[in-house]
Amino acid sequence: MKILITGGGGFVGSHLAEAFLERGDEVFILDIGPNTKVRHLNQNPDFHFIHSSIFDDAILEGLITKVDLVYHLAAVVGVEHYVGDPHQVLSVNVNGTQNVLKLAFKHQKKVVFSSTSEVYGRNPKVPWSEDDDRVLGSTRIDRWCYATSKAVGEHFAFAYQRMGLPVTIVRYFNVYGPRLDALDVGRVITIFLGQALRNEPLTVVGNGQQTRCFTFCKDAVEATVAAGIGSGTDGQIFNIGTEVESTIYELARKIVDLTGSQSEICFVREESIYGESYEDIPRRVPDVSRMHQVLNVHARTSLDEGLRETIHWFCKQPGSRQRHKQTPQLASVAG
Repeated sequence: MKILITGGGGFVGSHLAEAFLERGDEVFILDIGPNTKVRHLNQNPDFHFIHSSIFDDAILEGLITKVDLVYHLAAVVGVEHYVGDPHQVLSVNVNGTQNVLKLAFKHQKKVVFSSTSEVYGRNPKVPWSEDDDRVLGSTRIDRWCYATSKAVGEHFAFAYQRMGLPVTIVRYFNVYGPRLDALDVGRVITIFLGQALRNEPLTVVGNGQQTRCFTFCKDAVEATVAAGIGSGTDGQIFNIGTEVESTIYELARKIVDLTGSQSEICFVREESIYGESYEDIPRRVPDVSRMHQVLNVHARTSLDEGLRETIHWFCKQPGSRQRHKQTPQLASVAG
C-alpha cells in the first residue's frame, strides 16, 4: 500500500510511519515542520518527506492521487496554543481538515482522521464511550477551542462520509513515548521529565488528583494502523487508549522514582500557569471495548514500562540534563 500521513513529522506520525514501513508499505509524509523525528527513516527508499502544507492544494492533491490511504494528523496542538493563539488552532484544524477531506473525496481515498479525547470536554460520566455527549465550558474560555476544532473536523468527516467518502475517526487518550515533544515543552510527561532530570521541583498543577489514562505510542499506533486497514472500520469512531487511570501526582512520583531524581513535588495554582482561559478536567477515562472488539487491539504496555522506555530515549539525547528555559512552562494533560 501507499500511505499519506499529513503531519507525519510529529510524534504520533513518526511512529505510524515506522509501523507502515515495517509492513513493507510506501509512506509519504507531508509536514511544514522539521524532519527531526523521522530523519532516521531517510535511508529507506519507501519513505518520502515532503516539506509543505496541507493548504498547498497542488502538492496535497498530487500526493492524494498517488496513495491508497490518507491519515490526517496535521493540526495545531498543545495548551500553549489553546490559550495563546486560539485563532491559529481554529484556522488550521478546521480549514486544513476541510481541505484534506475535499481532495480525498474528489479522488475517493479513505481518510483516517486523528481526533482527541478532548472532544468529550468535561462530561462527568466516565468511562466515555464513542457516542457519549460532549460537555464543554463557555466559548469565552480559550481552553475549549481545540476540542471544538477537532469536533468540527469530525462533523466534516461524517458529512463527507454521507456523500460517499470512506472515513474513520480515532480519538487519542494521552499518548506518550520516545520522541514526545522536547523536554520542558508541551505535555505533562515532558515537563515533569525535564524537571526531574535537572533535580528541580516537579510542578503539579492543582491538587494532582486529576486522572488521565496514559497510552504508550506502540499500542496507540497498532490501533491506528488497524483503523485504516482493518475491516468494519469505515464510518466508525474509536477511542484509542487504556482504561488504567493514573493521577497526575502518581505520574510525578513515578517519574521521580524511575529517573532516580532528587526532585521534590510541589503544587501550583492553575491560574498561575494557564491564566484565566483554562479549565482542567478531573477525570478522563475511555471505554475501549470498540477498540478491543473491532480493531482487536489491547493497550498492553504498563505505565512503568512505557515510562522507562521514554526516559531511556530522552536520556540518550544531547543536553538532556541541561537547563531548558521555557516561560511559562505549560504542562498539557490534553489527549
